[in-house]
Amino acid sequence: MGDFLVNDFPRYFVLFIWIAVNCFMFGYFCWIFESEPKWFYLRLVLKRGLCLARGSAACLNLNCMLILIPVCRNLISLVRGSGRSVRRTVRRLLDKNITFHKIVAWSIVFFSAIHTGSHFWNYERICYIWDELPGMRCIPTDAQPINSPGPVPINVMWTTWAGFTGHIILVALFLMVTSSIEIIRRSYFEVFWYTHHLFVVFYACLIIHGFQGLLKGQTNTDYHDPNFCYNKYLLRNGSSCILTTEEKSCRLEEAQFAAGGAQTWKWVVGPLALYLLERLIRFYRAQQRVVITKVVQHPSKTIELQMQKKGFFAEAGQYIFMQVPEVSALEWHPFTLTSSPEERYFSVHIRVVGDWTEALAKRLGVGNEEFQQSYDMPTVNIDGPFGTASEDIFRFRVGVCIGAGIGVTPFASILKSIWYQMFGANRSDNDGSLKLQKVYVYWICPDTQAFEWFADLLKTLEDQLIENGMADFLDYNIYLTRGWDQNMAKNIMLHEDESRDVITGLQQKTHFGRPQWRNIFENMAAAHRGEDIGVFFCGPKILSSALHVECNRCTDLQNGTRFYYNKENF
Repeated sequence: MGDFLVNDFPRYFVLFIWIAVNCFMFGYFCWIFESEPKWFYLRLVLKRGLCLARGSAACLNLNCMLILIPVCRNLISLVRGSGRSVRRTVRRLLDKNITFHKIVAWSIVFFSAIHTGSHFWNYERICYIWDELPGMRCIPTDAQPINSPGPVPINVMWTTWAGFTGHIILVALFLMVTSSIEIIRRSYFEVFWYTHHLFVVFYACLIIHGFQGLLKGQTNTDYHDPNFCYNKYLLRNGSSCILTTEEKSCRLEEAQFAAGGAQTWKWVVGPLALYLLERLIRFYRAQQRVVITKVVQHPSKTIELQMQKKGFFAEAGQYIFMQVPEVSALEWHPFTLTSSPEERYFSVHIRVVGDWTEALAKRLGVGNEEFQQSYDMPTVNIDGPFGTASEDIFRFRVGVCIGAGIGVTPFASILKSIWYQMFGANRSDNDGSLKLQKVYVYWICPDTQAFEWFADLLKTLEDQLIENGMADFLDYNIYLTRGWDQNMAKNIMLHEDESRDVITGLQQKTHFGRPQWRNIFENMAAAHRGEDIGVFFCGPKILSSALHVECNRCTDLQNGTRFYYNKENF
């Protein structure tokens, strides 16, 4: 039970509250439209379709309000970075902002299907059933509970504001959701980026969707009781409007109906204003000049950009969004910072693996024999920095950094910051302030040559730690999963007795194959009984799931050992 309380209970509790609120909204509005007298005549026409349409509409209003808040990154970074007043549990929940955004998006798809299906049924009822209801001809056409739009359902769907905007909303939603599927987002990021901006069309149509007031509620139920008048007299008289003196007490000719007015805009205007402010901040940041001070070409198609920007400051482990107008005027791509707060520049390492990165590398002159002057560098716009889970490693005494491939980049910034706090020029200012007492680094990669810059960073830190008698502070393990052949294996065996690894030049030898996480976590739990251990991971989902399981399994509240699992989310 302890493992569940540490890593899973907070997010499942929030998810439970969200589900409960959705269930309440759906049930409450269904009950209103199924029981209130003002909707009596409308229920006669639409039957159960009215209840389902309005209940799902209420949930859509709620979730269309919520879905914008998780992508207000500046707000989230402000909250999570506001010092120790924000508890660890809250910060870890904030790190799940994109996950919550996706969950809410799928709920919008679900409730949109219910809402759309209900209204397809309602259009049929509006066109064919209205004249068949006994006694409804006694109510003047201009006072009926539905603005009768015509006899053909397919025409009604496209000639009313509700129908026309509803179909546009569905198309925009379909394109946004399908382009967000992971395989498309990773393989065709530009498609995802462009189609996701259909949210502008989505919200514009959503706001005006209900302004026509197609459905009406009765406004004078106290004067004209629909249950009494319809059930006692209209059903008996059929379509006759001739009433006796006693029956005239119902005064059917004076039943009045009015549309309730659009409600959706009241739900979304606040989050839309907040998101607009978010975009204005991004626009303002994009106008601030960024200077590329250095471009470094690393092996295996990895380039390093070192940049400067007035007033820019980032904590270790944070990330930025970068735009290069000459490559694409609209695309912003996230990159983890590999520089530390103590350095006078900020840097990112970019793997050249797609159209955008290839175009950027070409524009930077990577691979050219001629030296490219700084004034000839492209314009770069930077948005951020934004907070991530990795920056919380300094709040633990024991930290575990696990990176897979390029996922090792967040920990470059952290290791650099550790080096500066221990051995930098201003280290005297940081004496005693570094809470970390032990750091484990696990790096799983298919090819160490692709990330030689990180191995160099490890070597620098390792040499400094050994020189200062702190060799036990850093425990790093590099796992090479593939990329070696028979000749390389023979060479490794010949140099097995040497003090440094033949591949990386580090003292700790490279492992071949995949880590045995169960043994690793059990050994850490035994070595650090009673400690809070922060585990930070950046890499693929399948490995994340395995690490999450091991953190839960090795957490033991009885002896005080707790593994807090944190995953990078962009």
